[in-house]
Formats: sequence, structure tokens, C-alpha cells
Amino acid sequence: MAAPSPIQSDFDDDAVLVTLPESAPASDGARSSPEAMAREIQRLISEARRSGDPRFLGYAERLFNQQASQGLTDPLLVLRATLAQSLHRFDAARQDLETVLDRSDAPAQRTQALLTLANIEMVQGHYDRARPLCEQLTAEYPGLIASSCQAQVAARTGSAKAAYNELTAATRSLSNVSIQGYLWAQGTLGDIAAQLGRGSAAEHWQRVLSQDPDDLYTRAQLADWYLQNRKPRQALVATEGYEAVDNLAVIRAVALHRLNHPDAPALASRLRERFEEALWRGSMLHQRDLSRFELDIEQRPKDALQHAMANWDTQREPLDTRLALRAAIAAQDNTALGQVRGWLKQQNQSDARYPEES
Repeated sequence: MAAPSPIQSDFDDDAVLVTLPESAPASDGARSSPEAMAREIQRLISEARRSGDPRFLGYAERLFNQQASQGLTDPLLVLRATLAQSLHRFDAARQDLETVLDRSDAPAQRTQALLTLANIEMVQGHYDRARPLCEQLTAEYPGLIASSCQAQVAARTGSAKAAYNELTAATRSLSNVSIQGYLWAQGTLGDIAAQLGRGSAAEHWQRVLSQDPDDLYTRAQLADWYLQNRKPRQALVATEGYEAVDNLAVIRAVALHRLNHPDAPALASRLRERFEEALWRGSMLHQRDLSRFELDIEQRPKDALQHAMANWDTQREPLDTRLALRAAIAAQDNTALGQVRGWLKQQNQSDARYPEES
């Protein structure tokens, strides 16, 4: 009864398969100028982040494909790197960002390139590469965003308490703080507080969401924190209305499952079909979401571990590492468990969210 419906591949010529979003690009033509193209691509990336709909990333990629790479301006290279990062093409993103840093003197482009490159290195667990980038960002663009960058590296390499205290002090001492810098710092403080096992994590993330409800990254962090702290009903509140976003939908499905909610089977079935279709298309971007679904809903730890480790090979944020540890423990795979724990020891990284710490 819970099996996914067969995937259809034969349709009538006049069948409507999907309705594109209203804010899709109006034409296939290239933008009229580099500036206009940059504005359009920025809009599409922002819409993808706001809605969680990956089609907007595809629209942006199509625009880039219509332009010769050698003719791209520095702002367009930064945007192409941001797009590549969103599509988990980290090496391509890194190449574009390094090109901008090598040739540009424009403060805005250098700042964004440094920040994005530092973020890529942190996502992949390359803290030795991220640290000098954060230091360079502090030298060229001091403020809460740069302080957050340095705090995040410090927290993930053995100095979480000091990083939390220093960033908290910075939020109170700096004047003329932009709203963007404030929200960035609050998000970072939430992550470090969760790493330290402090309840204040939720307060920091809620401050971000009070200003930007569609910050999907922060919303997922908060909802996941609720689940980890045995508050599935709060996780349902945080994920309500976001079932179209894979990671939030999986968190919601886990919360419903733990509550034995009558809506649990229906959401699980929809997610099952969604993941089956993504695998069939060969467009499985979110291995972490699939792994968690396999582990917490399908109860298939070996399959979950396969996807968790494939994800962990390229993404090593705390939630990626936590899932890899959980899946390895559930699958009783000491090789995978030893690999992750060995890396954590090498980085001097501990986290209250990890199974052996909770």
C-alpha cells in the first residue's frame, strides 16, 4: 500500500505535465546588457532560495549557457559561482571566485567572492583554507559578516565557546550594523549555540526568521533542532507550508512519524515518489534529504548510509556529519564510523548534535 506509483514516461502530445512558475524568464534570449543579465540572474537565484524550487536555478543556468564564458564580467562570474555552489559544483564555483579575486579591485565583488569562497571551504570542511579567507575578509570588509566567518571556523576547530562569546560581544559593541550583518551573526550564533548544546540556539534562529521568514537554511536548522530536542510539534509549526522544499518536508515527515500523526503516511508517500523520480532523472542534488528519509522513515540504515557518505564526501557541515554518524551507527558499519570519527578528531571538532555527544 505504501509503494510509490509507477513513474510515467509516455504522455499525449497535448498533455500538461507541469505548470512553470509565473516568475520564470519571459524569453530564452540573452539579457540586453551584462548589468541587466546580472539583475535577472540574481532575481532567479533569490527566488530559488526563497521558494526552494530548483527550476529557478535551471533558468539561471540557461542564461549563462547563452553567453560566452570569456565575455562574463566580474559580477556575472560571482553569480555563476553562486549558482554552481547551489548546484553543488564546488570546484567550478571555486575557479570563478579565484578568477575574480585575482583580477578585480572592486570592493563589492571582492567582498562577495571572499565570502562565498570561504563558505564553500567551510561547507566542505576545509577549515585550513577557510581561515585565511575569513582573515582577508576582515581586513578588506570588517564587520559582523567577517566576524561571523572567523567565529564559524573557530567553532568547528575546537574553540566553540570562545567563538560564541567573541561574536556575541561583537554584536553588542559594533555600531552602524547593517541588518544583513546582524542576521548573518544571529544565524552563526544559533549554529554555534546548537553545537554547544545551548537552548539559546532557537532564540538566535527565531530572530533571523522574524526578519526573513523565507530563509530556508535557517528554518531547516531550527526545525531540525526541534526534532533533536524532542519537540516534534514545534518542528511541525516551523515546517508548515514548506512541504515543497525537500529538507523541510523530510523534517516534517519525521515529526509526523514520531507523533503517529494521521497525515504521516500521505507525506511519506509523496516524498517517496519525489525521491524516486529524482533518482530516475539522475538529478539527485539532495543526498542528505534522501539519506534521512531512508534512515528515519523507511528504516533502511544501509541505504541511508550509502547516501549519507556520498553526501559527506563533498559536504561536511555539522548536520551532514551528524547524519553520517547516525547512519553508520544504525548500519553497524565500523569502517564508515571510523572514517568520520577520525576526521572529527583531526579537526578537533565536537558537537552536542552528534550521537556520541548526546
